[in-house]
Amino acid sequence: MCLGVPGKIVTIDGSTAIADFWGVRRKVALDVVDEEVRVGDHVLVHVGFAIRRIAPEDVAETLAFFEALSAEDGEGVAP
Repeated sequence: MCLGVPGKIVTIDGSTAIADFWGVRRKVALDVVDEEVRVGDHVLVHVGFAIRRIAPEDVAETLAFFEALSAEDGEGVAP
């Protein structure tokens, strides 16, 4: 099973960006994302690649789902 993690884009430099994952910031590649990404957008990231821009109307539901999923392991998503 593959897991994509939602992150919020905070900076963009060419085809790379910095995404924030609940306070943890990581570099992500934008080479394979399916549409234009801007600062403030949320993307689904798998192994360092943004693979899909999350539609604004889906962000809250996506984040809630991921938080619920990670809460099941007893550790949560906060660093």
